[in-house]
Amino acid sequence: MDRFVGQARLEWWANQSTCLETYDIDITVTVDAVGTLRATGRHANALDTTQREGWDFLMEMDPYFSIAFPGEDRGGIMVGVVEAEDGTLTLTEVPNGDGSANVTFGLT
Repeated sequence: MDRFVGQARLEWWANQSTCLETYDIDITVTVDAVGTLRATGRHANALDTTQREGWDFLMEMDPYFSIAFPGEDRGGIMVGVVEAEDGTLTLTEVPNGDGSANVTFGLT
């Protein structure tokens, strides 16, 4: 795949068996000569207040998602996601698929 334009799904996994949330995105993906994935996109549908709060929470906690393309049941490529003020998403493949981070937080 050198270029893909279409829809994909971002998945935020708490662990290997628990997906906390998914987000449909419209995306343009390119793959460079050495096979590195780079992509830009936008949420396919405007996020309502609850979805936006969830998105912001996950982005603050750990902005790494797996990405699933059409026909895939589960995402396999880990990407770091950055959201610009205008809502544009920039996705960059995470080397070795390691998007994990050690995060400590308290619930009250």
